[in-house]
Amino acid sequence: MTDRLLSVPEVAERLGTTERFPRRLVAERRVAFVKVGRHVRIPESELAAFIDANTVRPVRRRRRRSPYGRAA
Repeated sequence: MTDRLLSVPEVAERLGTTERFPRRLVAERRVAFVKVGRHVRIPESELAAFIDANTVRPVRRRRRRSPYGRAA
């Protein structure tokens, strides 16, 4: 395993949140983590997967053309 293990403060910094949010993700088992003694570490690849899975893509709407042409 060559994946870097991130601490909770490092994950919070990367997500731009407080430390409470990554701790909640771990407590709710919404992200995979590694226990090193009493310390919690989150693999970098797991954080990237979490971000990708929760990224909302913009909706591209096609403009419908009016059957009456352009408005004056």
